[in-house]
Amino acid sequence: MTRVVVVGSGGREHALADVLGRTADTVIVTPGNAGIPGSVDTPATELDADLFVIGPEVPLVDGLADELRAQGKLVFGPGADGAQLEGSKAWMKDLLVAAGVPTARYGSFTDVESALAFLATMEDLFVIKTDGLAAGKGVLVTEDRTEAEAAVREYLSGGAFGDAGSTVVIEEGLTGPEVSVFAICDGTRAIALAPAQDHKRAYDGDEGPNTGGMGAYTPVPVAGAELVAQVMTDAIEPTLAELRQRGIDYRGALFAGLMLTPSGPKMLEYNVRFGDPETQVVLPRIESDLVELLSQAAAGNITSTPEFSDDALVTIVCASEGYPVSPRTGDVIHGLDAARSTEGVSVYAAGVKENRAGELITGGGRVLNVVGRGATIEEAKANAYAGVNKITWPGMHYRTDIGKGSTT
Repeated sequence: MTRVVVVGSGGREHALADVLGRTADTVIVTPGNAGIPGSVDTPATELDADLFVIGPEVPLVDGLADELRAQGKLVFGPGADGAQLEGSKAWMKDLLVAAGVPTARYGSFTDVESALAFLATMEDLFVIKTDGLAAGKGVLVTEDRTEAEAAVREYLSGGAFGDAGSTVVIEEGLTGPEVSVFAICDGTRAIALAPAQDHKRAYDGDEGPNTGGMGAYTPVPVAGAELVAQVMTDAIEPTLAELRQRGIDYRGALFAGLMLTPSGPKMLEYNVRFGDPETQVVLPRIESDLVELLSQAAAGNITSTPEFSDDALVTIVCASEGYPVSPRTGDVIHGLDAARSTEGVSVYAAGVKENRAGELITGGGRVLNVVGRGATIEEAKANAYAGVNKITWPGMHYRTDIGKGSTT
């Protein structure tokens, strides 16, 4: 009897539980949410299982994997030392340089004057990032120098992101398509999963503020096997070697966010866990045993190779009114069963709660991930939007152009 605990409460964790549940006898999600089967409110440290999979970045940065390992548990997810890759963008950028990984020119600053002086040396595409965790929202990409200067002042004042913005990272803006590549790491070896492409901006046409992600698709026409191999050779493997050099035994997912620039792939940033919403399209394509693969990585010895379906998958994020700035919650979700019964459609619960009448209601900014599967991106996209069109609540919004431009 194989028992797996997934830590987290969003759509990524629902997708993880769904795919792990293909081969595990029992999957528990803590704390989960009202829309995820197997959710419990018992802390992970009080549960027992054959494998623990930690979904979000905050518990990883806070050292939950270390705490569980100290209890003798098998854990997929880096310790707090390795989680610095996401917990501190400045630390991550320094490590990239030490490892020789191609990345954008940058500087990290704690005072406004130095930051503005560096900004003055840059061309007219600026990237301003909080050093710490900001739920995917602490990034400004702009061609407006005045807006960039205002962001630096606001971040460093603590007015925008509190302590997460007490250090800012300023980068040169890169151009080209973005690609997400997940690597499963056992501390020494890394193996790639199928790549995906995310859509970060809130509105169609890549307009509006950055979000945690409004949709994703896989496969990615511009990211074939040759590109993935290059990313592993030029980025993932040197990063893992540099982590080992620093005494860090990294067992978990390395999520590489890359820009395919005219001069080749460059690393935008690492996340130390499966991405959201990319997980919702990448993992369901796995036809091999995900429990076995993650268990091997957690034990420090990957011996299996993941196998993927040729199917295309597209996920659409259905968000609350006001997301990402000030999401409205508490609205009853209608049409969920109808969407789930649509051919080629799965629905993962992200920000979902239950009211006193037992109805599922909106409980966060990103509420549902509607996933379409098909032989091509176009077919998968059509299925996904067919599912979305059966779901309603007041103020629900979503992008209508996820996957646009794909030729698969």
